[in-house]
Amino acid sequence: MRALKTYFLRRLLREKILLVVIAALVALTLLSSVGRRAAAFWRTQRSTTVTLREQQLWLKNRASIEAGAQAAVKNLDPARTLDDTRLVGELNALARSHGLRFTNDTPQTERTGQFAVHTVQFNLVKSDWDSLKRFYVELSQRSPYVGIEQFSLQADRASPAQLNASLRVSSVELIR
Repeated sequence: MRALKTYFLRRLLREKILLVVIAALVALTLLSSVGRRAAAFWRTQRSTTVTLREQQLWLKNRASIEAGAQAAVKNLDPARTLDDTRLVGELNALARSHGLRFTNDTPQTERTGQFAVHTVQFNLVKSDWDSLKRFYVELSQRSPYVGIEQFSLQADRASPAQLNASLRVSSVELIR
């Protein structure tokens, strides 16, 4: 340490200033790195804490959730619940009956206990307002077996009188 002090004191003023600036930049870089790591650790810790609280809440209310699920099952007719293939078929038939052009993605399935929830993205392109409205009303009447999770509506760029609708539709299936 004494050698560094002697080396530093023998330098010219501009060299001393340059060495101090370099040491300050190194220290700033290290502090910045430590700050980023600390911030990342804090975000991870906070996220984990929130997730654990949410899990505790679900576990604490497990009995009431299961009782609610049992009550919901009693009100559903298993013959009217739709699997993923029947959901897509119902949507296609409904769109065709209203003269709508459509595209759809592959259904996604999430299974939990005695239920399976099937979700599909369904797009109606270049449609008129009245046909879309009739489609929406008829689809809404199939609740609680089929539900619209997300709905967006836009005017077609080429023909503003025509509308493009995007729906995320889901159905509940009772697993036997």
